[in-house]
Amino acid sequence: MKHSRKKNARRYIVAASIGALLSAGVATGAYAGSTTDSSAPSAPAYQPEMVKALATTLGVSEKAAVQRLDREAQQQDRFAELRKDRVDTLGAFFTADGSLVVNAADAESAEEVRAAGLKARVPERGESQLDRIKAELDAKALKSAPAGVSAWSVDLASDTVTVEVNGDSDAATRSFLKAAKSNGDAVRVVKGQEKLETQAVVPPGSRMTFNGYLCSVGYGAKDRNGKQVLVTAGHCIEDLPELAYNGTRFAKGTHTRFALGTRSVDMGIAAVDSGNSIGLDVTTYGRAGTVPVKGSKRAPSGAALCKSGQTTQWTCGKVGSYNVSVTYTDQNGGPDTVVTGLASSSVCTQGGDSGGAYISGDQAQGMTSGGPSNQRCNGQVNSPGSSYFQPLDDALAYYGLTLNTK
Repeated sequence: MKHSRKKNARRYIVAASIGALLSAGVATGAYAGSTTDSSAPSAPAYQPEMVKALATTLGVSEKAAVQRLDREAQQQDRFAELRKDRVDTLGAFFTADGSLVVNAADAESAEEVRAAGLKARVPERGESQLDRIKAELDAKALKSAPAGVSAWSVDLASDTVTVEVNGDSDAATRSFLKAAKSNGDAVRVVKGQEKLETQAVVPPGSRMTFNGYLCSVGYGAKDRNGKQVLVTAGHCIEDLPELAYNGTRFAKGTHTRFALGTRSVDMGIAAVDSGNSIGLDVTTYGRAGTVPVKGSKRAPSGAALCKSGQTTQWTCGKVGSYNVSVTYTDQNGGPDTVVTGLASSSVCTQGGDSGGAYISGDQAQGMTSGGPSNQRCNGQVNSPGSSYFQPLDDALAYYGLTLNTK
């Protein structure tokens, strides 16, 4: 029966991550504002724990890590100006040394990029061609989910569509790989990867609950009519439930683009009840205060990134690729689900982190979608690992929302 299938599926789908941006005022309707004191010292430009984690990852001093973040921000601003000036570019990515490389459409555009003080190259294929190949693979996977293919994405740095294989050899996987390899060296196949799943568990209790389960709160935003909504992972609210915080209802799911076993995008929203609000700071679970949300400018591949989630709490790494598609397996034996439109990262997550907030500097990036089934983080901020997140800017654009910021 449909009802029992849904109930069963939720054990796999429903996320178990405490609301990353949910302030104490959510249940009561009180919003804790801040006062401005001109005599108070100015706040640091970057969240201290992010600086510390980046310094540890790079093996440099915290001062050097701040300089790295400053340089990344400056380069992103220059790139934004180039696009505003309609210079013909095909995306950009950070290299290991923190340099932003801009893919230029031709030699003339490359000269304009260099004149702006950025590195440039004219790729063999470029973003548009790779996106077309990726779209063809998406269409094939959506007809029959390839269980043996964990993820496939446009990788600007290698100028390829990268296909990650986990070893299964079902008919759909063989057909998918045949189609992928027909593109020659435009597709790079990486073997030995793990199967993926949404970061879902059924915990003993939670701040955000529904029907005996719990899920993560993502970001607060307002729609075109000025109504407040919660933006979260779509698989958290598949059945559009009423949501409660500390036992008190504060919102109800209204839209989701996730459904088990069908073509899915892992974004969804809930209407926030009158008198309630979503906080404007990402919690670090006591590791380093809170991180203010001041925007949602997308960070390029290679940029520093941290996320907040119940299970692994505050973990950091870097942005991987955008336009990533994955195959999620259902631990309860349900159908596989192909999810498109994700981003990858080197941020470690585990079951229970779904919906957790990703942020780079003070710019909100997205919400935890899933990760490797057997991944175990070591408890450190820069724990080695990987994960996939739903980009926030795509969700805001799709639903016509404006992010709430400080």
